[in-house]
Amino acid sequence: MSASGETAASLAARLSAAGLRPRVEEHTRFTRVEAEVPDTLSAESWREVLDAVAVADRFGLLATSLNGRTLWAVVRRTVPTTGDVGGPGYQR
Repeated sequence: MSASGETAASLAARLSAAGLRPRVEEHTRFTRVEAEVPDTLSAESWREVLDAVAVADRFGLLATSLNGRTLWAVVRRTVPTTGDVGGPGYQR
């Protein structure tokens, strides 16, 4: 498992420990972790959740009156450090 995959897995495990049910989605450039946040989440659990998502590259909370609250976090995949990173025809 890549370092970014391990970070996303650890994040999902911490969200589970805080009482949420995370979903992990693999994408080409990043891994996204989402979880529905119940209205009854305690202040202590919120602190645990915020500590967990702090390891992500980006995170946020989508709140709507129709769908409730969805916490999301994105962990970028590592970029190669050698080789043709820009791809064919890449110019500076």
